[in-house]
Amino acid sequence: MNETLPPCPECSSAYVYQVDALLICPECGHEWSPEAETESASEIRDSVGNVLADGDTVTVIKDLKVKGSSSVVKVGTKVRGIRLVDGDHDIDCKIPGIGQMGLKSQFVKKVSE
Repeated sequence: MNETLPPCPECSSAYVYQVDALLICPECGHEWSPEAETESASEIRDSVGNVLADGDTVTVIKDLKVKGSSSVVKVGTKVRGIRLVDGDHDIDCKIPGIGQMGLKSQFVKKVSE
């Protein structure tokens, strides 16, 4: 039935369907444009869709608990000089007051400087 549609980029579900110009995953609710996927699958985007690059400055959009610690990265924390990496956490950075850690791009917003 949907042999021509790619799996969901968020959860890898095979049950993707198309509505107008968008592809939709019924399992996780992710929506995306098939053209955007073919243009560049390696682009990492922030929570609002801005393309991120090495050296960008971002702000955290939600309080994030630091695994293995009682520390919390507060909403609005500005992180300078990010480095993009492959993997589950796609941003390596140094957070003021906490140190080196990995962030997911869905929890940051690019700062226009």
